Amino acid sequence: MKSVVFAVPGDLATATGGYVYDRRIVAELPKAGWQVDVLDIGATFPRASAAERATAHLRLTGVPAGRVIVIDGLAFGVMPESAETLERTHKLVALVHHPLALETGLQEWEAAQFRDSERRSLSFVHRVITTSATTAKLLAADFAVPAEKVSIVVPGTDRMALTEHRPGDVVRLLAVGSIVPRKGYDVLIAALGHLPDLPWRLTIAGDASRSPVTARALKEQIAALHLADRITVRGVVAADQLALLYADADLFVLSSRYEGFGMAYTEAIAHGVPVIGTTAGAIPEAVPSGAGVLVAPDNVRELTLALMRLVGHHGERARLAAGARAAAATLPTWDDAGRLFARALEQVA
Repeated sequence: MKSVVFAVPGDLATATGGYVYDRRIVAELPKAGWQVDVLDIGATFPRASAAERATAHLRLTGVPAGRVIVIDGLAFGVMPESAETLERTHKLVALVHHPLALETGLQEWEAAQFRDSERRSLSFVHRVITTSATTAKLLAADFAVPAEKVSIVVPGTDRMALTEHRPGDVVRLLAVGSIVPRKGYDVLIAALGHLPDLPWRLTIAGDASRSPVTARALKEQIAALHLADRITVRGVVAADQLALLYADADLFVLSSRYEGFGMAYTEAIAHGVPVIGTTAGAIPEAVPSGAGVLVAPDNVRELTLALMRLVGHHGERARLAAGARAAAATLPTWDDAGRLFARALEQVA
């Protein structure tokens, strides 16, 4: 059996889209004949200290020479020295969910530092795996990664038993994603603040610990707009509970400022739930035509109008829900993603 070391920054069970992707790929690769050893290289990336990066370097260079090593981009982009060393002795693969410099809220100097570091790290890889065509083009244009070195492995979905939603007295909105600036929750709450007379309730499921400042600002914004009785912030939700939230939702809405793919959108569509999203990054790849409405990022007015139309008109929601159910049957599965990922590994093994 072929073998690969999958290097992850921290706990593979962490509740973000990137870690879910890693976890599902790790579970699928044995089906394609790969033995997978998961290596935790430290949870503080990408802002790891010099000492923490040195520890990660030791763990990685301790992998027997000649083996394939996949390093998650959350760490890989700030490890150019390790990449240069490993490139000589191992088959090195970078998994890039989205470039570190595109995280919302970075200081200009930090974004520049991330961009330069990641560009250098990527110059040493044997292969890059990324999750969207948008990111693949970005890596070629801004990070000098040759197109022939890039494999696109879109996240999979699980097939669901889908049923039509019957309209109720209240439209149940769902947003899923960590409470960080990039997810644009402030834009969503501002838009909902303009719709006090429409019958909606919002549930937010996402880790509030990654950016305490953002989480606190969100709570204050909800209180200032007198929406506390209409918005529930659930925090991290177990997978089975999250599936129930998707199944119960009438409309998924997330006003992200950037996504390297946007797994939460495809999860909603896999459950037959229509989507309101933005045109940022690779989100248009994740939301098929007819399954949702996309608006410009950071545009409260456009988002307000989209919510007004879909919350206020069951027929519009039903049309998009039918589109989501049709699209769900065409989405790639995790089995598909695992086979494509294995094929990319075989090109360097």
